[in-house]
Amino acid sequence: MMMGLLGCSCPNQTTLKLSSIPTFSFLPFLFKNSTFSFHKSPLPRSIKALSSAIVRTATPKAPQDQGVKLQWKATVDFKWIKDNKEAVAANLRNRNSDADLDLVLHLYDEMLTLQKEVERVRGERNAVANKMKGKLDPSERQRLIEEGKNLKEGLAALEDDLVELNNKLQQEAQCIPNMTHPDVPIGGEDCSTIRKMVGSSPNFSFPVRDHVQLGKELDLFDFDAAAEVSGSKFYYLKNEAVLLEMALVNWTLSEVMKRGFTPLTTPEIVRSSVVEKCGFQPRGSNTQIYSIDDSDQCLIGTAEIPVGGLHMDSILSDSFLPLKYVAFSHCFRTEAGAAGTATRGLYRVHQFSKVEMFIFCRPEESEHYHQELIKIEEDLFSSLGLHFKTLDMASADLGAPAYRKFDVEAWMPGLERFGEISSASNCTDYQSRRLGIRYRPSSEAQVTSGKKSKGNLAPPQFVHTLNATACAVPRMIICLLENYQQEDGSVLIPEPLRPFMGGLSVIATKSL
Repeated sequence: MMMGLLGCSCPNQTTLKLSSIPTFSFLPFLFKNSTFSFHKSPLPRSIKALSSAIVRTATPKAPQDQGVKLQWKATVDFKWIKDNKEAVAANLRNRNSDADLDLVLHLYDEMLTLQKEVERVRGERNAVANKMKGKLDPSERQRLIEEGKNLKEGLAALEDDLVELNNKLQQEAQCIPNMTHPDVPIGGEDCSTIRKMVGSSPNFSFPVRDHVQLGKELDLFDFDAAAEVSGSKFYYLKNEAVLLEMALVNWTLSEVMKRGFTPLTTPEIVRSSVVEKCGFQPRGSNTQIYSIDDSDQCLIGTAEIPVGGLHMDSILSDSFLPLKYVAFSHCFRTEAGAAGTATRGLYRVHQFSKVEMFIFCRPEESEHYHQELIKIEEDLFSSLGLHFKTLDMASADLGAPAYRKFDVEAWMPGLERFGEISSASNCTDYQSRRLGIRYRPSSEAQVTSGKKSKGNLAPPQFVHTLNATACAVPRMIICLLENYQQEDGSVLIPEPLRPFMGGLSVIATKSL
C-alpha cells in the first residue's frame, strides 16, 4: 500500500458524482499454461457480532448537509497511553504527528472523574427508589419523589455530558498514530535505510527513451484524448499496453495464489467511516481520497480499505488465522500536494489498477508475516529482472497505521532515478481496534494465558493486519518499457509474462 495520511478530519473534501464505472475483465487465455491452484479454505463467518465496536448515531446536519452522520469509536487503550505517556510523546515527535497527547490525557482524566460522579448519582437515585418501596408517611414519600426527580434530571444531564466528553476524547485519540518498531530509523524520508539492493541498472549503447516517448512511438498510450475526456493525469492504454496490464495482473495473482493467498475483487466505493477506520482521512485540503457528493461514500485509493473491512465488527475463530488475501481493484487518488514530484506520463495518475496483498493474523505472528510479504514482493520483482532496492522507511514517513513499513524502489532509466513501486506495512492492531476485528484464541492458548471469560472461553484479542503491494500496474509498465527497450525502439517482454500475453515476446514498432 503506497498511501498513508495523518491528522484529523478537515471540512474540505474532493467530491464527485458518478455514473457507472466499468469493471475489469480477465481474458481466459491469459491463464493458459500457468500453474497455480486456488486456496480453497472457506471464507470465515463471524462467530459473534460486536455491537459495541461501532456506534452509529443519527445527528441533525446543517441545512446544506442533509442526511445521517455516522460516528464510530475505536477501542483505544487509554490506560496504556497514560501509563506510557513519555514513550507515546516520543513516538509523536518521531513521526512529526500533530496529535495533542496532553489534551487526550486531560480529557481522559475528566472522563474518569465524570464517570465516578455518574455512578455516585446513579447510586443515590437507586437508594431513593429502594426507600420508596416500604411504608412511608405521605410527606416523606413526597420528599423522596422530589428528591428522586431531581436526581433523575441531574443524572440525565451528567450522562449527556459524559457522551459529549467521550466523543471529544475519541476525536482527539483517533489522531494518535500507531507506535513504531524499535528498529525503524528516526527522521524524515531521507533517513530511511537500504535493507537490500537487487540487480544492477542496464547499460544502453543508445540514447535512452522514457516510457512516454516509447509509448508514443509504439502507439501504447493516449494522454491527450484522456485529458479531453477526463482531465489531466488520466490515460488510455492501447494495443499491447492493454495486454501488458492484464498480463501483469494475472501473472501476479497466479504467483501470489501459489503462496496460499485467496483471490478477491473488491468494491471500489466504500463508506467514509471504513476509510477512516483503516487510518486514512477522506476529507482535508491534501486528501488523497475522492469523496462522492451527497453521500457518505468514497472511491478507494487502495484495496487495503475494502479488504480491511471484510471482517469488520467480528470475532474470528483462531483456526481460521492467518487469513491471506490477494485483491485486484482499480484505485483512485487525487494526488493532492504532488506538485514538484515526478508527474510525467504514468508515474502519478488519478486512476490505476493494482494487486494488493492483505493478512489478518495473531499478534505474535505479524513480524513473521511482514517478512513474508516483503519476500514475496522481492521475488516478484526479481523474476521480472528489475534493479531495485528495499528501504526500511523512517519514522516520519510511515503514515498513521504502520508500525513498520518497507518500500521497494525500482530503477527507471527514463527518470534516471529509482521510483517507488510497492510497500509492505505491518499495522499491528491499529486498524483492527478501529474496525472491531478480533479473534478468540484456542483452548491451548487459554491454558497458557490462564485467563478465562464467560462460558469458560478465552477472551477475544485484536488481530494484527498487514498489507503489501504486489503490483501497481502503471509503475510496473514504466519499469518494463524503460528497462527492456531496444535500440530499434521495440520493447522485450520478460519471459514470465509471455504466457500471459498469448506468447508475445516483443512489442515491435508499427508498420506504416
